[in-house]
Amino acid sequence: MLTRSPLKIALLSVATTALLFTAGCGRGGKNRDTAYVARDVETLYAAAKEKLDRGDAKVAAALFDEVERQHPYSPWARRAQLMSAFSYYVDRDYTKSIQAAQRFLSIHPGNKDAPYAYYLIALCYYEQIGDVTRDQKATQQTLDAMTEVIRRYPATRYAVDAQLKLDLVNDHLAGKEMEIGRLYQRSGKWLAASLRFRNVVEKYSATSHTPEALYRIVESSLVLGLPEEAQKSASVLGANYPGNEWYNRAYTLMQKHAPGTKAI
Repeated sequence: MLTRSPLKIALLSVATTALLFTAGCGRGGKNRDTAYVARDVETLYAAAKEKLDRGDAKVAAALFDEVERQHPYSPWARRAQLMSAFSYYVDRDYTKSIQAAQRFLSIHPGNKDAPYAYYLIALCYYEQIGDVTRDQKATQQTLDAMTEVIRRYPATRYAVDAQLKLDLVNDHLAGKEMEIGRLYQRSGKWLAASLRFRNVVEKYSATSHTPEALYRIVESSLVLGLPEEAQKSASVLGANYPGNEWYNRAYTLMQKHAPGTKAI
């Protein structure tokens, strides 16, 4: 699981502070779980906020849900929907956070806080990205969600942060392609391996995996009896990554197995 960056925390803090309504909310400080007790909307919302401020995000989420359940037509219900989504996020219950944010968007698609709701959904997926040896479903979901934030709200601070995170997302997806390609190579499936490595070069060229992907294409092409294809990839590798470890290995491999090809 990825750690939460200072920028992300700052964005969440700023956005959440804007959502919190604190003036005139309290009617005394009853220190108990009021999730299933009928109460006026202001006091119930204040109790939820207090729980969140004290770090009890799970109870806070339940209380914010109660605001909407008990007072569905109150202006507080809209605030509570999004605060519930945020509370579930803080509690690392990402599935419920996503559901709450999506519900908010389905009811209030044009609301001023819609960019934050989309961003919160993307963060929930982002937090679930695992290492490249595991299923990358969450990585692809993060890519789609972050791209949606950028597409819909390009001028917001959420889009700026989403763009930064896309670099890591793409690196994970490229890493998964590399892992599968190497597995194919070890199994002797050289053509299938080559296709995976080409995906990295074509779709994730800005990632750290590109030099190795080009080398692996050289390697696979030579095994498949395609020295000219190997030479093309070696040339690209040399032109873009001179002095790189993978270029040096490709050069040595070409000199050994295809000495008659054009110098790279």
